[in-house]
Amino acid sequence: MKGLRNYLNKIKPNFEKGGKYGKFASTFEAFESFLYVPNTVTKCGAHIRDAMDLKRTMTVVIVALLPALLFGMFNVGYQHNNVALGLTDTTVMQNFWFGFLKVLPIIVVAYVVGLGIEFLFAEIRHEEVNEGFLVSGLLIPMIMPVDCPLWIVAVATAFAVIVGKEMFGGTGMNIFNPALLARAFIFFAYPTAISGNEVWVAGLKNASASGMQLVDGYSGATPLGDAAAAMSSGAQSIDWSMSTTPIDWFYGFIPGSIGETSTLAILIGAFILIWTGVGSWRIMVSCVAGGLAMGGLFNLIGANILMDIPAWYHLIIGGFAFGTVFMATDPVTAAQTNRGKYIYGFLIGVFCVMTRVLNPGYPEGMMLAILFMNAMAPLIDYYVVQGNVKRRLKRAKANA
Repeated sequence: MKGLRNYLNKIKPNFEKGGKYGKFASTFEAFESFLYVPNTVTKCGAHIRDAMDLKRTMTVVIVALLPALLFGMFNVGYQHNNVALGLTDTTVMQNFWFGFLKVLPIIVVAYVVGLGIEFLFAEIRHEEVNEGFLVSGLLIPMIMPVDCPLWIVAVATAFAVIVGKEMFGGTGMNIFNPALLARAFIFFAYPTAISGNEVWVAGLKNASASGMQLVDGYSGATPLGDAAAAMSSGAQSIDWSMSTTPIDWFYGFIPGSIGETSTLAILIGAFILIWTGVGSWRIMVSCVAGGLAMGGLFNLIGANILMDIPAWYHLIIGGFAFGTVFMATDPVTAAQTNRGKYIYGFLIGVFCVMTRVLNPGYPEGMMLAILFMNAMAPLIDYYVVQGNVKRRLKRAKANA
């Protein structure tokens, strides 16, 4: 590492103002500060000195995402080989390798497009490269179906970075979570690429054309898809695809977005975020409470089949767990006050379950719930702060 440091020091003058490659100063700084903690120091005024800068914070989030990502790669292969094709002789590594080769191109496309745009804007503005996309570049593939065309992933990523971030000033200034904006863009612009039953399992769209023999009765439907289908058909009960059970949903052996299926893996990530202080436990806990409260209320009403689903089912199917841990806790777009975080998270859980139950045409709900509350977060903080000000004024008058 000392040799690398010496080499960077040697070429650094070429990338400084007036140097041979001065116009690429932002690009050089991005790579240098990714490898080493910046050597800038405070000179005046009051400052907080901490080695945990933004890049290190993003690195912790990436580490927390790895369990869900690695299981997601395995599950892609498992759903394709063992469940859809009925192959019983495939190993864990064979399933993982198949999934790795399917998921890796999506990750590469997201990072190349997103970072390319971030670097371009940084050079145009003569600013440092924002670090926020280190996480967004991994979140975007993890909330996509495995068969989403790469060109659509590229267009959605570009939309999320340009419209969702750069138009507002870059990382720290964006109102909405960029990864969710990418998913929302695909959902409304190319709905067939991110909805239906066939997009969640690798190769299922081309199964008939390629002559693959699928397991009889296999549809590729997610548990939420089964629930919505039962609601639309007026059935008296829900026929969960391939006889999956809640334990399958918890472990993640079900079709779904790449990184959203395993609640267990997501809980490992939640522990890492809470232990390091990067993720807000207040938002996570209140989001779960909101989902359970809304689900319990619907259980009491019981007017249709979706209202009869046990409230805790909502926590382990779809993107509820992933959204709670990795999306709702985004420190830029979430509420900033402690009391506001409780309100913010609770309402996300409420609106997610409400959307699932009352709008079977869109059975997920978590994406829209978080995006809506992203817009409401500043308003929540405003009223929390104003409430604190009023209480202090009352105390001041009482003590005067």
